[in-house]
Amino acid sequence: MNIVYEDKDILVIDKPAGLAVQTRSVGEKDVESEIKKLRRSKGEPAEIYVVHRLDKPVSGLMVLAKNKDAAAVLSKEMGSDDFLKIYKARVLKPKDFIRGEKLTDYLVKDAKTNTSHVASLDEKGAKKAVLSYETLNEDESLAELLIKLETGRHHQIRLQLSHAGMPILGDLKYGTEESKRVSSMLNIYTVSLRAVELSFKHPATHKELHFTVD
Repeated sequence: MNIVYEDKDILVIDKPAGLAVQTRSVGEKDVESEIKKLRRSKGEPAEIYVVHRLDKPVSGLMVLAKNKDAAAVLSKEMGSDDFLKIYKARVLKPKDFIRGEKLTDYLVKDAKTNTSHVASLDEKGAKKAVLSYETLNEDESLAELLIKLETGRHHQIRLQLSHAGMPILGDLKYGTEESKRVSSMLNIYTVSLRAVELSFKHPATHKELHFTVD
């Protein structure tokens, strides 16, 4: 886990794929416990607040708050245009592939199975999910997408892209049999999704912060 930026109020990290943000499994490492351990080792309070999450198999940028005040401001900011999250994904192309589009769906989370599904607007628990994407690179069967996330729903990118016929390579949960076959051929065994850009206003100074990773 790489620390990209740190001050007295926040931490921005580059989370590796395969590391959960939070877990209840005894003995399993997660971002929250590792940051607390790091802060204790530096003589700081073992205090950290998860402001937003990345799925366990997803890598990339995320911000954490080091105190309650910063957490409250950032949590409120997440629902505004000031909080920008950009991802890259490698997907299997459908025959009717569209190189750029906005996707709007309604998603319902099933806590028992830790999955979500696309639902109708009137289904109980349905929440609006919106993202837009553009194509960076493509060949006959695959494409690399740049994705702007406008809402933050459970497994949103993975589910919406799969529902639109563009399953992410390496995704065993929402992938199709074809995408799983291609992923195996390419030796891709984790979800090909990475949070590559993160922008927000600092919770104390209100300065615009912008971070990128490869």
